[in-house]
Amino acid sequence: MTIRVIIVDDQAMVRAGFAALLSAQSDIDVVGEAADGRRGIEVARAARPDVVLMDVRMPELDGLGAVREILDPPPGVVHRPKVLMLTTFDIDDYVYEALRAGASGFLLKDAPPADLISAVRVVAAGEALLAPSVTRRLIADFVQQRPAPRKDPALRLNGLTPRETEVLELIARGLSNQEIAGSLVVAEQTVKTHIGRVLAKLDLRDRAQAVVFAYEAGLVRPGDTR
Repeated sequence: MTIRVIIVDDQAMVRAGFAALLSAQSDIDVVGEAADGRRGIEVARAARPDVVLMDVRMPELDGLGAVREILDPPPGVVHRPKVLMLTTFDIDDYVYEALRAGASGFLLKDAPPADLISAVRVVAAGEALLAPSVTRRLIADFVQQRPAPRKDPALRLNGLTPRETEVLELIARGLSNQEIAGSLVVAEQTVKTHIGRVLAKLDLRDRAQAVVFAYEAGLVRPGDTR
């Protein structure tokens, strides 16, 4: 199945470069582009892509505002694509807020071409979180400036079983499904089942939001070690 992608970035050269790279892949089709967040929302709703590559800082409406509108659309709009944030900074509070809003992960603009291609495929497949250890560092560094966990997320943890709580903690620490399976000595499919239940019980979109939730609930704190 072909992955439909749109690119939202205020730099024409970036859009052209990404479009050329992705269009050269047999399983990826670039179906639209936009130079600002407001136009990006319009293109996303018209083209109905599987994945949106979204720059963080843009005129008219930045990437954060655009992500919120795309993933929390008005009544009557049912299509919700995956959103992969693009940034020139590996520690960026805008990216953190975008993950909270439902973005599926982030990618540095200067990442190798193969990483961009892989990112689109990973996000489209629903894996949601690209380079979890890097995303974990981004969230940890930002949360360190806001160390007090929110009461509501902490209370919502009570609905999880001990094993589900353990799986959530390992997700937040940046472990892949395979690594979690090895740590808990269970099958990888069992891990996927636990993750699905965690997301459903906590009403979370994907692993990216699960990482944010775990930090805000105080389940994991910056600097913790196992």
